[in-house]
Amino acid sequence: MKNNLNKMTLCDVSDLLISGEITSSELCSLYLSRTKKMEPKIQAFLKVDEDEILRQASASDKRRGEGKPLSRFDGIPISLKDVINAKGEQCTCGSKILETYNSVYDATVTERLRNKGLVLFGRNNMDEFAMGSSCENSAYFSTKNPWDISRVPGGSSGGSAAAVSAGEVPASLGSDTGGSVRQPAAFCGVVGLKPTYGRVSRYGLVAYASSLDQIGPITRDVKDSAVLLDIISGCDPKDSTTLPDSKISFEEIVNASGDDLSGLRIGLPKEYFEVDGLDKDIKFSVDKTIEKLKSLGAKMVDVSLPHTKYAIAAYYVIATAEASANLARFDGVRYGKRTEGYNDLNELYSRSRGEGFGEEVKRRILLGTFVLSSGYYDAYYLKAQKVRTLVKNDFDEAFKKCDIIFSPVTPTPAFEIGGITDPVQMYLADIYTISVNLAGNCAISVPADILKESNLPVGVQFLGPAFGEDKILKVAKVFEENRDIKEFIPEVKYV
Repeated sequence: MKNNLNKMTLCDVSDLLISGEITSSELCSLYLSRTKKMEPKIQAFLKVDEDEILRQASASDKRRGEGKPLSRFDGIPISLKDVINAKGEQCTCGSKILETYNSVYDATVTERLRNKGLVLFGRNNMDEFAMGSSCENSAYFSTKNPWDISRVPGGSSGGSAAAVSAGEVPASLGSDTGGSVRQPAAFCGVVGLKPTYGRVSRYGLVAYASSLDQIGPITRDVKDSAVLLDIISGCDPKDSTTLPDSKISFEEIVNASGDDLSGLRIGLPKEYFEVDGLDKDIKFSVDKTIEKLKSLGAKMVDVSLPHTKYAIAAYYVIATAEASANLARFDGVRYGKRTEGYNDLNELYSRSRGEGFGEEVKRRILLGTFVLSSGYYDAYYLKAQKVRTLVKNDFDEAFKKCDIIFSPVTPTPAFEIGGITDPVQMYLADIYTISVNLAGNCAISVPADILKESNLPVGVQFLGPAFGEDKILKVAKVFEENRDIKEFIPEVKYV
């Protein structure tokens, strides 16, 4: 097993624990050892508390020894993006302004993981306050892509995707505001699921843009994503936007998916395949996937999402406006970084925020404040919300003609660290992912191919309507079982 950690799924490890072949303490020690060897190259974690991890593992072993495991996943490690609160642990959001903050409560998803006995295994690096597409905006360091450490892992959940891809943990939870689970999953050759807005509680998720944020799993395979969705989803009285509990077991749906897509209508939005800058190798892999889906019985249907061209502009107006409001609480007074030697309250605010926030966060706060300001609210923010409605209506019309929609995840494979310096160019890389968040729908990114020249993974995306996780998980599982490349394992040499 020691040599196969980078291939193990949650379900694989669960079988080993149930059979008694390994204990949680032994399992976590193996993952800790691998993480220590990998981290000098990958830098996926901001913090790993070995003593606390082994304490949780020992408690799990005691429960299993008494025949009282909390679930079949009791004792399995899982990491958290550093924007999800876990009581007693640091939650920096990848920012200097929160480097001294320790969480005083559990996020709902954290509590639900604990209730199933999973071991919280460290805090994953991220773009500061989830603002970025490359994990280069962390205040601490840039995470590297396990497939090529000269390239980015994607963002903002880059640390989570890199940790799973490198086999440092079998799974992680990230957050997706405009593609921040799916894009890094595609860059790192793992599975990333963005649930329907409200499917998973946001209580304890430090907000970037409250109407767009959604917590989602990053895993080695589709079944593990279904398993984690079953664990973390459901109504939460602490989050008024959560949906009633689902009567569906997503794991059962995946287990019963079979090999046949006959009768399934898959929409191909013409706007997604006419995007300027779509890499020819990505397009070739996407076209191969379409042929594979056809061979499995799916019917391809042409659909249109005509307001796609306005989605990025609308997204960055809405997201930055909400960020401007959400980040106002970080002022140097209540918690977080406080500057020294200030003369008055205004100087305390401006210097604490100026020294604590990074450049990208400042840029988005300023933009958000501008679009909300008197005289510009109607021209920018209100208009962006109207465009958001049009984007949602586009999806509603498209789903009358098809069951799910298929698209690339990213227009290019993972780019080199420092390769994109223009913020606007970076924003344009989100063209395939942000519309799902604007509409509140669900989507999943699945590895599809490995490019021959660069040896980089390519992900494809299945988009579903609101509450359509059962549909996208089923087709994703069938595709995963039948794709030409069976394993997506980066060849990372130890330091």
